Amino acid sequence: MASKKAGDAWIILIGIFKLLKGAACLILGFGLLRMLHRDVAATAIHYLEALRIDPDNRYIHNALVKTFRVTPRQLKELSAGSFLYAGLFLTEGIGLVRRKHWAEYLAVISTALFLPLEGYEIYRRLTWIRIVLFVVNILTVWYLAMRIAKHHR
Repeated sequence: MASKKAGDAWIILIGIFKLLKGAACLILGFGLLRMLHRDVAATAIHYLEALRIDPDNRYIHNALVKTFRVTPRQLKELSAGSFLYAGLFLTEGIGLVRRKHWAEYLAVISTALFLPLEGYEIYRRLTWIRIVLFVVNILTVWYLAMRIAKHHR
């Protein structure tokens, strides 16, 4: 019985993580839509000044250059993508929190599909954050796959 409770706790934890990712995607999507009829460059500079971030920093400068080139069409496409991801993450999260078996399948498939892309991103530019997220996603796929296999026995 204790093992079943521990398994449920992990499922709920994964579900909450998926819900948080879904909420973050929703916020990002709405934020991108708000930028449609605004001067993106002026807004970015305003936030840098408000947060007292040095725009001459190499990383900030590179991000600003990319931000200044964003077109309204790209903003629409990015917001649409954010909303699609939000829908997927929220569906997985709600299903996992409610302990639905279909949600376990959905989470395994959707998380596993992105592992090659995450591996490529690590190869392209190695960072600790990317490695940690990659390992967390591998462990999530492994755990859910083992849980699904156990359920079928």
